[in-house]
Amino acid sequence: MAKGGQTPPEPGALPGSPGSEDVRAAWARKDAGDVAGARQDARRILAGSPSPEDRERAEDLLRATETPRALYGYAFLGALILAVLLGLALTRYS
Repeated sequence: MAKGGQTPPEPGALPGSPGSEDVRAAWARKDAGDVAGARQDARRILAGSPSPEDRERAEDLLRATETPRALYGYAFLGALILAVLLGLALTRYS
């Protein structure tokens, strides 16, 4: 149990947590840093016929590990600024 001011760990990381062994293994991979492998495991679980509880936990895992949409916007903005600066430098020194 968490003390005051502390957040409890993810339910998938607890040894007695709900869900099948595959779901717990996928969450353990995510907690260990293997996000791509955890997403692959979650997709494999969803491709089968999981129980409703396993389906919910696998979907939670996919939501928790998806790339934020805003990140793509910032990457595009950075590439655009770099292209503009490169264009200015080429016109200035050519």
